[in-house]
Amino acid sequence: MAQRRKKNPWVSATEVLVWVLFALLLVPAGFAGWALGHYTSLGKGGGTKTVTVTAAAPTTAATTTAAQTTTAAAGSTGNAAAGKAVFLANGCGACHTYTPAGASANVGPNLDTAPAVDAKTANMTLAAFLKQSIVDPNAYVAKGYPKSVMPQTFGSSLSSTQLADLVAFLGG
Repeated sequence: MAQRRKKNPWVSATEVLVWVLFALLLVPAGFAGWALGHYTSLGKGGGTKTVTVTAAAPTTAATTTAAQTTTAAAGSTGNAAAGKAVFLANGCGACHTYTPAGASANVGPNLDTAPAVDAKTANMTLAAFLKQSIVDPNAYVAKGYPKSVMPQTFGSSLSSTQLADLVAFLGG
């Protein structure tokens, strides 16, 4: 019968010491890695941002389609003050910077400057460009922004009056 070897107590103590040192060094190293990554990413828009925008229910009882809304709003002028309420109620400020609304987000284009430049690039009037960008956001996507980030539902969720008001507010 083979004789059992006695365990060396120094091997067990050394093994425990190595594990304790590992644990003690792992926590600060993890924190330092997190802090360095966090610090170097400040002020940069890197990464993927997920934004959920909910649209308010239309104020009219009738449901409109995107084509009806665009046609109805094409010949009408809106109320910019009411347009501000539409902007705020539909979460536009969660993605866009627009000084008159007190919005400073940067997920979507800056509405203080981009619409005028993009409308000129698209050879459209500002009002027509704004309507199209709300009703069919993928028809023209500003440089540097991906398609399908802006909700595609505003053409059907906004009444023709709300759309005209919002265009008046943004074009003002």
